[in-house]
Amino acid sequence: QVQLVESGGGLVQPGGSLRLSCAASGRIFSSTFMAWFRQVPGKEREFAAGIRWGVGNTYYADSVKGRFTISRDKGENAMYLQMNSLKLEDTAVYYCAADRGGYSTQYGSYEYWGQGTQVTVAS
Repeated sequence: QVQLVESGGGLVQPGGSLRLSCAASGRIFSSTFMAWFRQVPGKEREFAAGIRWGVGNTYYADSVKGRFTISRDKGENAMYLQMNSLKLEDTAVYYCAADRGGYSTQYGSYEYWGQGTQVTVAS
């Protein structure tokens, strides 16, 4: 079992920055793949960024590439999403997810989810 708890969401102006955190507990293996998804009402949950826990390989959706940075701290069992140059369309609930099956951009592949944290970009 893996438990995930997100924090760090909030209200930010366009062009601003936020850092999301995901505290993980339970059985995290080197092969575990962890990711950030986001969802707006009426739309499917979409992959934003992911990281392979052991080696740290990172993956990004085209919509966030160059603006968001995913990282993890193995000692703290935590994952982060640094979000810079935020846009109005980044407004969403952001979810932390974990998958023992490897890299995937499909939300249905992920076994474990946090409760989500709201990010609102508005002027």
